[in-house]
Amino acid sequence: MNPPSEPASTRLAGFRTRLLLAMMLVVSAVAALALYFAERDLVASAEEELHRTFQGELTAWRNVQNIRNAALLERSRALVRKSRIHAALEDNALDLLYPSAEDELRDVMEGDPGPPGDHTGSVLHAEFYRFLDHRGAVIPPSSARAVGALTPAEAAQLALPAVPDRQQVGYLERFTGPGPARLSEFIAMPIVSTESGEVIAAIVLGFKLIDPGGSPGDSAIKRGVWMNGRLHLSPLAESAQVALAAQVGRAIATPDDAATSVRVDVNGAPHLLFHRQLNPGSQFPAVHEVCIYPLTELRARQRQLRWRVLGAGGLLLLGGLGVSHFLAGRLSRPVEKLAVDSEENFARRKRAEAALESTSEELLRAARFSADASHQLMTPVTVLRAGLEELLVHDHLSHRERDEIAALIHQTYRLSNVIKDLLLLSRMDAGRLQIEFSPINLTQLIEASVDDLSALPEGSDFAVATDFPPALHVAGEKRYLTLILQNLLENARKYNEPGGRISIAARVEQDEAVVTIGNTGRTIAPEMQGHIFERFHRGAIGENVPGYGLGLNLARELARLHRGDLRLARSADGWTEFEVHFRLAASAPSPRALSP
Repeated sequence: MNPPSEPASTRLAGFRTRLLLAMMLVVSAVAALALYFAERDLVASAEEELHRTFQGELTAWRNVQNIRNAALLERSRALVRKSRIHAALEDNALDLLYPSAEDELRDVMEGDPGPPGDHTGSVLHAEFYRFLDHRGAVIPPSSARAVGALTPAEAAQLALPAVPDRQQVGYLERFTGPGPARLSEFIAMPIVSTESGEVIAAIVLGFKLIDPGGSPGDSAIKRGVWMNGRLHLSPLAESAQVALAAQVGRAIATPDDAATSVRVDVNGAPHLLFHRQLNPGSQFPAVHEVCIYPLTELRARQRQLRWRVLGAGGLLLLGGLGVSHFLAGRLSRPVEKLAVDSEENFARRKRAEAALESTSEELLRAARFSADASHQLMTPVTVLRAGLEELLVHDHLSHRERDEIAALIHQTYRLSNVIKDLLLLSRMDAGRLQIEFSPINLTQLIEASVDDLSALPEGSDFAVATDFPPALHVAGEKRYLTLILQNLLENARKYNEPGGRISIAARVEQDEAVVTIGNTGRTIAPEMQGHIFERFHRGAIGENVPGYGLGLNLARELARLHRGDLRLARSADGWTEFEVHFRLAASAPSPRALSP
């Protein structure tokens, strides 16, 4: 007797139900994990893109600040070399100090500050100046009319425990009436005696601080200054500044966050906060730049991504239900599941490629901005030089006026060289500088560079020793190899001592040509040796040496572009030596090819 069919069908239905439930549990677990990781990856990608944008805008703004600071420091170095100021200090005629300085600094104090909001016109216009004696105390002026008015409390903040042996940067809060305080930036530059070589005083020049609330273009970054426990951030209301000040104080007081970004709330909205000290290593109180960047756009994108992921998750679960049903019935749905997953992976890859392309465009725009800024600076400098040269040919000028105009023309050439170096560096940063490798006789380039060095007026003060083979062929481009050698020899000349020595040697090591250039002079301190190749870096031994701190960086970047390298070989016992490596040429040209 056969058993009834209904129990069998019931068991089959129960099996299918259990199989369907088991498959639904597996599908639900896989879907939940997939949703979690997909949302985490998408949110992390969006946040990383925002950080890159934030850092790119900060870098562009700080490049502008570095150029301004270099101009202020160079102007301050020129002022401390004024002969009348030196005479008043060295003869201890302090009653004649400010009257003498009034004539010497008139162009600094009476320069055109430019229209409101124009930062370029006020770069070299000083608001006040004071002198510090050999103990670091402020020498009071006889009249504040020409030196700039300061309250006694403000003037007292310029004093130091001792006269500094290198430039110091500080900041002042100036309350001139109701409303927020005005911020001034000042530079204390030591004055070195021409007789004893010791620091005998210092000059303090005060400049109007560039409005920290300003941001170039349509940037969402808001900038301010943290000073004396108070936050100065003009785009925010006073109440918002007070509420944010406590969070900024905690971020600055935490050593681990000194060079990183932190999350803060401004008016209930999340922001990214970044801070850095504006005057590191200064004896004056520390002042920090504070930047905040709104995260509202990031939050909106995160919410949008979550809704998309939830929608995709709902569809995935419905698809899983259908897949489970058909798998239980026909075991044919896994292929369709794989097809859905493949399509989703393809869509994710497309989004990742789009994000990568957007990031690449941002990097290219930043490089183009640096190159365009350097290129655009050449035109006003050329126009300025042409105007000065036209003034120089006038017959009614006195001998002193001709000397001053000639000195200004010389400064325009120096500024043009700096702009050319910046333009070359920006081309290298953007990857647009290509080397056309060909065999170059390095010996001829060294001999020509030594001849150029000997032709300088200061070249006769040094003894130059050379040791290199008659012919040494390397792979590279002649003009850039010449620029590397000239920068190293110029560095050896500037930092040498009177009656010193310069040594130039070249040798072959395996498949490389090694050139060493050494000079006598003050040694580089061990703690500064790791920074000498940084852009705009000038150590303590270069305070009174003309320059902008680009030569060594440019020489090393060009050497690396030639697939070589430049390094500091040693600096001790009054001798400093640099070593540069080049690749040997694959084959030296024949004598006929070298003939003109």
